[in-house]
Amino acid sequence: MYIIAGLGNPGKEYTGTRHNVGFETIDCLAEKYNISLNKLKFNSVYGETTINGEKVMLMKPVTYMNRSGIAIDEIIKFYKIPVENLIVVYDDIDIPVGALRIRPNGSPGTHNGMKSITHHVGSNFPRIRIGIGRNPDMDLADYVLQRFSQADKDIIAPIILRAGEAVIEIIENDVDSAMQKYNIRVTGE
Repeated sequence: MYIIAGLGNPGKEYTGTRHNVGFETIDCLAEKYNISLNKLKFNSVYGETTINGEKVMLMKPVTYMNRSGIAIDEIIKFYKIPVENLIVVYDDIDIPVGALRIRPNGSPGTHNGMKSITHHVGSNFPRIRIGIGRNPDMDLADYVLQRFSQADKDIIAPIILRAGEAVIEIIENDVDSAMQKYNIRVTGE
């Protein structure tokens, strides 16, 4: 069994913001596999399906970003899932818009949602980071809660789809295969 967690903040006021690309990836996967995200438990909205013979749960924690680890810890403990079968998709200000980074594990970096998750469950799980860049002239909180410009939306939309494909690649094959096929570097990195 796999848990695919997309990070973001619940509520219409956060829809389409930079911080919610993890939620958007879950929504794309739900649409592709015709999964209803209509269950509310484990401090999450979630739905389930089977992919490549594996039970897969798509989840969006409703704890708000900085407390994402609470929701993920609940679902992992309830289903007794090894943490290696958790895949987390989230935004990353430390890589440029349009970049995609898949890693088998690692530190949370500067991301508070990931800090919460690693505090609760450790760091030995695959993660998919979607680059949102940063604006040094803006307050960080204001920046991540800002909606994308049309130009950035045009760049991010295919990256979100690609992040969803990378999730499936991890389930069907492994993290190394997903890294080889789906990592995207952006000029200037």
